[in-house]
Amino acid sequence: MPTRTLAPVGAPCWIDLMTSDLGGAAVFYSGLFGWTAEDPNPELGNYFNFRHDDVRVAGCMPTMPGSPVSDVWSVYLATDDAAQVNANAQTHGGATVVPAMAVADLGSMSVVSGPDGAVIGAWQRGTHPGFGVHGEANTPRWFELHTRDYAAAVPFYRDVFAWEPVTVSDADDFRMVAITDNGTNVAGIMDAAGDLPEGMPSHWEVYFGSDDIERSLVTVTELGGTILQTPVETPYGHIAAAADPYGGAFKLVQ
Repeated sequence: MPTRTLAPVGAPCWIDLMTSDLGGAAVFYSGLFGWTAEDPNPELGNYFNFRHDDVRVAGCMPTMPGSPVSDVWSVYLATDDAAQVNANAQTHGGATVVPAMAVADLGSMSVVSGPDGAVIGAWQRGTHPGFGVHGEANTPRWFELHTRDYAAAVPFYRDVFAWEPVTVSDADDFRMVAITDNGTNVAGIMDAAGDLPEGMPSHWEVYFGSDDIERSLVTVTELGGTILQTPVETPYGHIAAAADPYGGAFKLVQ
């Protein structure tokens, strides 16, 4: 199982779920992926971490009062300077959503939006390096921006997060770049202008690994979740989409 103690700058290093039902989400994802949930930390707004084989893989927090956003997975990219990410985003056509802030001794975070409107987090590690395992069943495996403005999004991530985009495909029906970690693609930007349903904004999607995607989807429904897309065979594996009982959407890949 791939482990990592330090994410390269620009690479996904953490994910977390904002949920309208903290206890229900803990039950659902623990049941689906075999995770264990730490106790909520009241000093951090009842935030808690999920663990896989005692290694942290994801976070979870309750919906903030008055927040227009709920039941959504967020992606964080590694940075050496969370405050500089805010400044860079504004310089390159984006905006600050959450200014850089220290999270106890765990690290510093900020949240920005790109010129396409997609929201992305930045994490500057302290004692919390991010997820310690990835790329296998029941762990975070892939992270992908589905954008309505590909031409603006690619240079934004290059300039703000020091991406060195590698072209995966440049065909009219499939246009994507990726970034790599030791020669392995770890995240991508896909031109989804012709694919996103009307009204759906540009957004990041989180993929979790599965060693039996059909069984995983059965478990989703048994736990009260919803299947949004049955498995589709792609050059990158079988991919399906699902949501937890409260609407938090994610993808599965085998």
